[in-house]
Amino acid sequence: MMRAIIVDDEPAAIKSLIWELDKFSDYIKIVDTFTSANEALSGINYLKPDCVFLDIEMPEMNGFSLLQRLQFRNFAVIITTAYSQYALRAIKESALDYLLKPIDSDEIKKVVEKLEKYHSSENFQNQFVETLGALSKASTPKMIQIPVNGKILFARIDDILYCESDGNYSKIFLESSKELYAAKKLKELEQLLPVAHFFRIHNSYIVHTLKVTEFLRAEGYVVLTNNKKIPVSRNKKVEFLNKMSY
Repeated sequence: MMRAIIVDDEPAAIKSLIWELDKFSDYIKIVDTFTSANEALSGINYLKPDCVFLDIEMPEMNGFSLLQRLQFRNFAVIITTAYSQYALRAIKESALDYLLKPIDSDEIKKVVEKLEKYHSSENFQNQFVETLGALSKASTPKMIQIPVNGKILFARIDDILYCESDGNYSKIFLESSKELYAAKKLKELEQLLPVAHFFRIHNSYIVHTLKVTEFLRAEGYVVLTNNKKIPVSRNKKVEFLNKMSY
């Protein structure tokens, strides 16, 4: 019997996945579910499951950060997400599987078959390490495509300092002091940027973490390499400091 944990900030998504997995209850037992990524971090370390069905987009901490912060890593990772832009092919080759929401029953069956195949501690440990490696590579592209005034500009990831919301558009500030006006909301832009080096520290701002030089704790601001000060939301401070420690 395999022991599984589901991590997803949407209760409805957890309920749906439980219903699908219940068809294979002779082989998989759901030992716990978490809608909070921080609680899942403690839960996985404590319960030591055989596999984890992990959502990517979560408010407290995304799935990539959760994997990187875990102490217990001897389990199979099944990525579950509604977004297809997370380097689907790369992750599929190293994570045990990648389930795109809404999850299809046939896909669940295939996952169970893979779990049966990989049911050994050595395989799970190797698979976890490979998953982190693939996520790291998939999350750090060299360029980003930015739609601007009916055309697409190609900007180097390393040149971006921060992004600022402007209604249905976003401003992208480069190290050259140049500004790009992207025809995308900040949330859409966030999904394009590699999670390894970009963090949404405020409703209106995303910063390149490698460009952060200081955190002014009393004022609640970060300072970038160009001396620009960006506010940090109260509910983002802990996650931001955790991210900056890696």
